[in-house]
Amino acid sequence: MNARPSPPKNLQARLRLRAALWQHNARLRKLSDQVAAHSQPRPGAKPVVMMNVSSRLGGLSQNAAFTLLTGWGLRLAGAPVIHFVCQAGMSHCVLGTNRQGYTAPPPCAECFTQSERLTRGAQSSTFRRGAYSKLSRELSSLDVLALSQYEVSGAHLEALQVRKGVSLRLGELVLPSLRWALRRHHLPNDEATRYLLREYMLSAYHVAVEFSRLLERSQAEAAVIFNGIMYPEAAARWVALQRGLRVITHEVGFRPFSAFFTAGEATTYPIHIPEEFELTPVQNQRLDAYLEARFKGQFTMAGIRFWPEMAGLDAAFLQRAAQFRQIVPVFTNVIYDTSQIHANTLFEHMFDWLGEVLEIIRSHPETFFVIRAHPDEMRPGTAKQSRESVREWVQANQVTALPNVLFIDSQEYLSSYELIQRSKFLMVYNSSIGLEASLMGAPVLCGGKARYTQYPTVLLPASRAEFRQQAEALLNAERIDLPAACQRNARRFLYYQLYRASLPFTRYLQVSPRPGYVLLKPFTWQELLPDRSPTLRTLVAGILDDQPFLLDEDDEHALA
Repeated sequence: MNARPSPPKNLQARLRLRAALWQHNARLRKLSDQVAAHSQPRPGAKPVVMMNVSSRLGGLSQNAAFTLLTGWGLRLAGAPVIHFVCQAGMSHCVLGTNRQGYTAPPPCAECFTQSERLTRGAQSSTFRRGAYSKLSRELSSLDVLALSQYEVSGAHLEALQVRKGVSLRLGELVLPSLRWALRRHHLPNDEATRYLLREYMLSAYHVAVEFSRLLERSQAEAAVIFNGIMYPEAAARWVALQRGLRVITHEVGFRPFSAFFTAGEATTYPIHIPEEFELTPVQNQRLDAYLEARFKGQFTMAGIRFWPEMAGLDAAFLQRAAQFRQIVPVFTNVIYDTSQIHANTLFEHMFDWLGEVLEIIRSHPETFFVIRAHPDEMRPGTAKQSRESVREWVQANQVTALPNVLFIDSQEYLSSYELIQRSKFLMVYNSSIGLEASLMGAPVLCGGKARYTQYPTVLLPASRAEFRQQAEALLNAERIDLPAACQRNARRFLYYQLYRASLPFTRYLQVSPRPGYVLLKPFTWQELLPDRSPTLRTLVAGILDDQPFLLDEDDEHALA
């Protein structure tokens, strides 16, 4: 008897996804109801307002899961929580922007259905679309540059209920979101771009008005906000800070299923390391094991594995490199990444820095420069491919026509670590590879501010001119002696970043069959109690009692 034919693989995948989502949603409903049944607000406790409208649409992203689980932990600890929820409250949101047609409306129904799932049994405050005809008229005749520089003033500012004399740079506030949504830094001055920029600005203003009203009504104790850079959250954070409210922001951490929370700006990853902190033998062993896997490409970031394989330096590369006095790799970033607003301190943007690097390359024919595009720049199978890429910059400037340049594209999986071992020094903008190179004992010259430059780990010049001077000095030096403090600080910073500041949610989350998303694992509501979870205990203490968002040493060892 013939076996029954198997359904097509894509159908099988859809069926598996549907079954997984059904099971997950049932688990979500049950846990939501249990948390609601066992939450008892403390008498007189002021609420914590939570906002995360930019990290997902219909699915459950890591950052959306962090908001969900943190809210559950706070409520079980006796803290009232109010979720600020978008209900078609923006004409165009960041994730809902259609890059093929900017005027296409976002998928509000799908998004709000998911919002209802995630806030089931919780107190929420929804906001709908607002109309601001006077502000709209003021923006209607402005070009992209003027819109980017627009500041809210007068009666518009009074509606936000903030103190007099402050300035809301509305255009500047939404620019990172527009660049992220359009996957580019330079914005064309065409009507389509002007339209989207105006709509983002009007929506950001509306979010600010509605969030201010919520804070006035609720008399909240604190606000917990995703990212703080995407325009809805940036607008809410600005309002909260102007009102003197404590604001906690969060982002994906640096270990799988981990989050970083801070009372500062999450996207800068501010980490305080006591000067006396030194790694113990056990901690050194733990860090070395992590680095060994990292150097083989065995890691993920925000649930994405960038390196399906990693190739060594082949004979052709070594033969070509042997023709030069020295090797200097140049590591780039994704131009639209939200980290870039913090990085742009010496140069206007990364391509401005690359222009300076190109001048250096042309004046040093004795040096073999290897320009490496970031692996996330043209991530295959996603909508995140950059519309303004290093590949295009290389082609436009005919960089590969220079005999002393090799360009490694984003989807070429050559080992950066083998390259570092053979290099005299590195030039990076603000890439993580700079920290890893310092760990390996390699000198690093940064063109932009990075999260690790808050400690002496690399060379960060004070100006553009100083960058050129230091690059020339390094290129001409017979030998470069890296200060021992750089390698020590790099190890200390990376360890703190991984095992103290990255709060693990591995007990609660698992990978979804849908790439880039997560699902809840099976667990009981009791495991969300702060005394049962080091992560939630740390979060509750940080949000309610202004304690550091760092695991203590005992928890670090238990969860490592």
